[in-house]
Amino acid sequence: MANLSRQLENRNYLSPTGFKFALDRSPGAAFFCNQANIPDINLGVTEQSNYLRPIPIPGEIIQFSDLNLRFLVDENLENYMEIQNWMRGLGFPENIGQYDQLESQAKIIGRYGKDRENIYSDGTLQILSSNLVPRFQISFTDLFPYNLSTLTFDATDTDIEYFTADVSFKYTMYNITDLEGNPL
Repeated sequence: MANLSRQLENRNYLSPTGFKFALDRSPGAAFFCNQANIPDINLGVTEQSNYLRPIPIPGEIIQFSDLNLRFLVDENLENYMEIQNWMRGLGFPENIGQYDQLESQAKIIGRYGKDRENIYSDGTLQILSSNLVPRFQISFTDLFPYNLSTLTFDATDTDIEYFTADVSFKYTMYNITDLEGNPL
């Protein structure tokens, strides 16, 4: 006999359009975010030798895939430049002064060893119910962008499609919690 206490109580489906994203260091890109993902999680597997066939055994290291966002680019490129300047500050392609600019844009002014908020940012992907009410959240720790897509202008386009940009982030950890921060 089936255990009825394990039945689903909420039979509504999760909507792919019900989300909000917040990124401390780049609020403009987060505000215009129109696509986000809960990244893959991958547990390595090892094999135990056996005279019949190898037996798979759970590994010990979890790998997290990248956080990928797509956002609409505003007419003044403000949100696009938030991400690009963040990346330029991390890589300082022209001079070391670009890192100082990154430093001055930080929430807490100081050296990297003191606060880590100079190059990283935390972010939250809030998932909404079918009635657009916040249900739970995915909190990302120590995000930093490493890839920003190109913006291609084309005078031969006949239909106006507004620019979107894709940005990929690395991070140290993400956790899925309820709105009070309790694990699901």
